[in-house]
Amino acid sequence: MPSLISSFKRSAPQLTFGSITLAAVTLTCLYLHAHFAATAFAYLLVVLLFSSMGSFIASSALCIIAIAALAYYFAPPAFTLRIDDARDLLVVIAFFIVSIVGTYLIGKLRQEREAARVAAAKLQRSAADLEDREKRWRAIFEHNPAMYFMLDEAGTVLNVNTFGATHLGYARAELIDHSVVGIFLEEDRAFVRKCIRTCLEDIGQSRTWDVQKVRKDGSVLWVRENAKAMLWADDRPIVLIACEDITERKQTELALQRSEAHLAQAQELSHTGSFSWNATTGEAFWSKETFRIFQLDPQTNPAPQLVVERTHPDDRASVKEIIDKAMRDLTDFEHEYRLLLPDGSVKHIHAQARATRTASGEIEFVGAATDITAARTAEQQLRRSEAYLAEAQHLTHTGSWSWDVHALDFVYRSAEVDRLFGFNPQEPVSIETVRSRIHPEDLPRLQEVQRQAIEHEKERFEYDFRVLLPNGGIRRIHSVAHVVVGSDGNVSELIGTHMDVTEQHAARERLENTLVALRQSEQRFRDYAETASDWLWETGPDHRVTHLSEHTSAAGILATGLMGLLRWDIACDIEEEPEKWRQHRTTLQAHLPFRDLVYRTVNRTGSPIYVRTSGKPFFDGNGNFMGYRGVSTDITATIRADQAEQELRKAQAELAHVTRVTTLGELTTSIAHEINQPLAAILNNADACLGWMARETPNLAAARSSVEWIIEDAIRASEVIRSVRALAKKGEIEMVPLDINEVVRDVIALVTRELVSHRVGLRTELAAALPRILGDRIQLQQVIINLVMNGIEAMDEVTDRPRELLIQSSKDDLGNVQLAVADCGVGIAEKDADHVLDPFFTTKSSGLGMGLSICRSIVEAHGGRLSLLKKNEPGATFQFVLPVHKEALQ
Repeated sequence: MPSLISSFKRSAPQLTFGSITLAAVTLTCLYLHAHFAATAFAYLLVVLLFSSMGSFIASSALCIIAIAALAYYFAPPAFTLRIDDARDLLVVIAFFIVSIVGTYLIGKLRQEREAARVAAAKLQRSAADLEDREKRWRAIFEHNPAMYFMLDEAGTVLNVNTFGATHLGYARAELIDHSVVGIFLEEDRAFVRKCIRTCLEDIGQSRTWDVQKVRKDGSVLWVRENAKAMLWADDRPIVLIACEDITERKQTELALQRSEAHLAQAQELSHTGSFSWNATTGEAFWSKETFRIFQLDPQTNPAPQLVVERTHPDDRASVKEIIDKAMRDLTDFEHEYRLLLPDGSVKHIHAQARATRTASGEIEFVGAATDITAARTAEQQLRRSEAYLAEAQHLTHTGSWSWDVHALDFVYRSAEVDRLFGFNPQEPVSIETVRSRIHPEDLPRLQEVQRQAIEHEKERFEYDFRVLLPNGGIRRIHSVAHVVVGSDGNVSELIGTHMDVTEQHAARERLENTLVALRQSEQRFRDYAETASDWLWETGPDHRVTHLSEHTSAAGILATGLMGLLRWDIACDIEEEPEKWRQHRTTLQAHLPFRDLVYRTVNRTGSPIYVRTSGKPFFDGNGNFMGYRGVSTDITATIRADQAEQELRKAQAELAHVTRVTTLGELTTSIAHEINQPLAAILNNADACLGWMARETPNLAAARSSVEWIIEDAIRASEVIRSVRALAKKGEIEMVPLDINEVVRDVIALVTRELVSHRVGLRTELAAALPRILGDRIQLQQVIINLVMNGIEAMDEVTDRPRELLIQSSKDDLGNVQLAVADCGVGIAEKDADHVLDPFFTTKSSGLGMGLSICRSIVEAHGGRLSLLKKNEPGATFQFVLPVHKEALQ
């Protein structure tokens, strides 16, 4: 006990001053951001220095303190005793071994100095001390919780500690004098031999490797082996190996790798990439899928600026605002934006991130970016389909509806249903209102349909009835409906269509005597449409038909009636298109193939049909011409569809013309003012000219000036009249090179009076030297006038700020010409922003909702895009972008 107290007294100063020195080194290394290994080296110097004071216990305590400081402050993750990096763990192990060995060696050196002074006493105790030391080190070697092996040059086990043999399931005698490779997997034995040879080639150099060992029972464990070759007493080299069981760590690493692989696969399948972003340090991490979504090299250093650069120009401002707000407020964010990729394609991205706090107290955003292009494309197509459906219903006078058979109310009705019944789309319709519009004679029939639907006697209904319009007219409706059964098994709704068949009914009454034939013809046409297909044909050397496939009946052609005929005998348009048939005959005489010859003929009932045919000559084995083989197709439906499309385009042109004329009516006051000004100036200058001429000595110079002014004012009035006549003119689209700024100036001349009468100030920012576009001047004037008039009307209710309209022309990032019209009026409600360009959508009580829709059609016909821009200031900004065509650059 006294010696123990004495030992503690000797250790206390060493431990105290050593701890203070370690603390100073720790603070210095933290301040200098020293590397882990450099810090370990500094700690080692401190431990070895204070070990010279003589206490092995204090030196061991300092060693443990140093290891704890290394693990806690300098080994990732910081401020925890866990060490994740294997290299850092090796440094700690090496530090421990070196510090213990060094402490021991220094202590031993001190002991040897002590022994030199008391040599006689030590000689007497040397044998006993040596024996005790051997026992202690043998005990340490045997019972140390690590596997130790001693090998010779051939890899034979010279010695192994009890722990190592027991851990592998062997007795020490079973391993000693046997080759060490026997406890490794067959495929790893060559690797182990190579590692042993490497150690022997470099005596004294430590080597480390990970390998799997096999226990006696056949189970496998992972070990990390630290090996070192050294020379034995007789200069014979041996290899010392210390093995650490790392099976659990390896299993954890493999599980982590599998988890990362599964996560990467899931992200790829869901088109969702993950990211993290440290708002304090600016460090960012992107997953592989995130780089793929942004089409960036995974070696690129990710940063928020890359997101802004890849963002579509129209969305960059909002994306930058969200990023700035997130950095400023350090809060979660979620938004959608578009990417403009280098290949010109556009992606829609939904990004969502959550602000988290790291162990060091820093704010880090962790989130995901999902490619939702497919969903947005489908949504746009759905909206376009809805617009097409509404237009198709209007053109075909067919409305769709859904009727609640219990509540006796419309669940849904299209705009065309309101038009057919004469309802106000903005007002609810009661059952009494509906019944008041049904002809009294037809009302029982509709009530019977509802009764049968409720009792589920029928599933499909088709019936006719008459509608009494508010103006006294009668409209005949053909309706088709079917029942909808709810989850309770009862009928809940009727869904169907109403078609205006008033004209068809009148025609049916006028042609009642041909009704049977008409129905038969309709059935034949329906059969043709349902069974139409291509048919094969073959002609001989004289170009007469020798074979027709059975599919000719699908187009109503009787194959037996065409056998032996020439194609120009079958056709009915030879006299109308002689040049086409002359070229076709020339092709046949030259025995050349032909494609897509379209001609008109008649079917077996005498009805005209259109046929597209292609053929190829064929020859026998000697090269003799044998005729043609080919395929024909009935394209009657396509031709009629093209004709219908031409009629639709004609109707759209008529509507655009009517809109221009209506606009001119609204601008009558402005136009009259613009014409009256130069006319009044002409009268004043004419009076002045007469005055100068009436003098005794006529002032010819002043009179000449007056005449020149008269000419200028007459030209000015003529230009106004020319612009008005051009807008009112009805003609074909004339695509010519245009300067968009000149078109704007023409519009300003027509709307100046409207601006003055509504007390609206006009400001223009027209960029100079804009490239010319290819367009129709009149149609583009119509678009700009419509946007200007909408802006003027939007500012009628503004009283708290100046009314100002801005017309701005510029060039976008892609070199296209863009024009924006901005007002400071009431603006567009957020719920209406997505529909403001749709047909028949309006926020005006007296509007039709076609102005902006027509403007969008005109801009898109020019290859451009009309859009509503979002802004923080009051009012609304409409902008259209037009491409610069090569023709316009010449």
